[in-house]
Amino acid sequence: MDHKWYVVRAVSGKERKVKEAIENEVVRQNLTDYIPQVLIPSEKVYEMRNGKKRVRERNFFPGYVLVQADFSNGEVMHLVTNKELIPNVIGFLSATGSSTTKDPLPLRQAEVNRILGKVDEVEEYEEKLDTPFIVGESVKVMDGPFSGFTGTVEEVFEDRKKLNVTVKIFGRNTPVELNYIQVEKED
Repeated sequence: MDHKWYVVRAVSGKERKVKEAIENEVVRQNLTDYIPQVLIPSEKVYEMRNGKKRVRERNFFPGYVLVQADFSNGEVMHLVTNKELIPNVIGFLSATGSSTTKDPLPLRQAEVNRILGKVDEVEEYEEKLDTPFIVGESVKVMDGPFSGFTGTVEEVFEDRKKLNVTVKIFGRNTPVELNYIQVEKED
């Protein structure tokens, strides 16, 4: 079988429903040999809201779902583009944009490697802060012995997810090293 990766356009925000619908139909129609994998390239990001760490998933390519498929069986193409079976699908991505033609354009292997490499890299790294800190901005300490203090970011160590923050303690500026999750941006 000749499996290639194709891009399916979906209604933005409905990518997960499209992925689940495709996977369910593939199993139901016993076509797992023809569509072994459906993927939404995404990453986990966390953000601080009211002193609480919230984790959410953010898509790299909103409105797109990747499908590894072999279209030698005519039912496979029909399954993915059938709007009754798979709601919220717009069509395949082709050289001209959206395509409902019989020949969608497969991704080049270099593109696939880059996308899959990015997904693997993110899974290894696990979490990424959605709103990185900037030197000179004001932050509020939410956790630890300096909880409740406000300070100014002096240095950002993105590789270690730490900050050097200057806080005023007893009227003196004192440098403190804190984790990203210990502080929140001031509004």
